Amino acid sequence: MTQTLRIGLLEDQPLFREMLQHLLRAVPGFAVVTAADCSDATSNWDARALDVALLDVELPDGTGLDVGRALQRSNPDLRVVLLSAVDRSQLLLELDEREQWSYLSKNSSTSSAKLIRAIRACAAGRRVIDPDVVGSRRVRAGGRLEGLSSRHLEVLQLVTEGLTNQAIAERLGLALSSVNNHVNAIYAGLQIDRARFNPRVAAARLYLEETA
Repeated sequence: MTQTLRIGLLEDQPLFREMLQHLLRAVPGFAVVTAADCSDATSNWDARALDVALLDVELPDGTGLDVGRALQRSNPDLRVVLLSAVDRSQLLLELDEREQWSYLSKNSSTSSAKLIRAIRACAAGRRVIDPDVVGSRRVRAGGRLEGLSSRHLEVLQLVTEGLTNQAIAERLGLALSSVNNHVNAIYAGLQIDRARFNPRVAAARLYLEETA
């Protein structure tokens, strides 16, 4: 029997909330509860009964960051996905290394395939950042990313999107061993301390910091 994936959807725009709710409830194994504002979510949701929270960033009475942190105080294992109509991926830099939240633009969330894939990846413990947002960013001058080759930047972009090494190998038509070598070279080139940080999260964070 497939385990039910329990999803909380926080969105203040009624039509958009109803559209996403309808889309998600049509997926076998998905159970959805909704809220229209921060107070509604924090007062009426049982965070311990949720697996993934989809949270609008800008809300009438606060932000999705506020709600996500409040929910995770009750359920530290809750996976959080921020949603925004404009590129607010820089908000991820306000989180600490332990808050491995994901980010999707609202444009991408209207694609059922993209949204469902992202939710399942998050539920499996991966961090996902909208590919359209990541792909539109350019490296700033003077940073560590400038020292990477074009291939390493391409691989790092896919790491930032949340792809596994196997998925990167399939996307680029490379052997898994080659991707593993590229990823390790990226960590070394960016001087990531693997003893202190999750290297994939640290590399993705650096990509966001040094691109615009």
